[in-house]
Amino acid sequence: METNQDRTTAAPGLGRYEIDPAGSTVTFTTRHVFGLLPVHGSFAIRSGTVDIVEPLTASSVRAEVDPASFRTGSRQRDTAVRSARFLDTARHPVMTYTADRLDGTALTGTLTVCGVTQPVTLAIENSASSAGAFTARATTRIDRTRFGVTASRGMAGRYLDVRVEVRCVRP
Repeated sequence: METNQDRTTAAPGLGRYEIDPAGSTVTFTTRHVFGLLPVHGSFAIRSGTVDIVEPLTASSVRAEVDPASFRTGSRQRDTAVRSARFLDTARHPVMTYTADRLDGTALTGTLTVCGVTQPVTLAIENSASSAGAFTARATTRIDRTRFGVTASRGMAGRYLDVRVEVRCVRP
């Protein structure tokens, strides 16, 4: 049986890293139509930094996600979710995740969506380091109603199972 320890390699070298938007994604799965149909989608990571420090537990992350990049493959649904009824991307053009605590394979921080900030812990499932770069994959479950995104209760899924994959490089 594979454990988190088996899947996680040594920490990257100390210093500041930039998140490479071209090599990074936020994907999610949720349910639609009273929970009957699965929906898969994505957001683009706009930018971010990761500071690896000693002790490693004090390392930090700041990432910006573009809510207007919301995509599920359904033009009608994507337009509706970007509208004022859901993400209101005109008024809230960025979602942010900041974390300042790394406990083993858990990254503890806050997520801000639609001007509402809530605690979110990412479970780091995999990481790999190379000279001047590293990649990481983490997951979490988000309750959209905690961020005030409450339209279409029952029709649109309440929970999003989120997977974040980042590639970080030294500037």
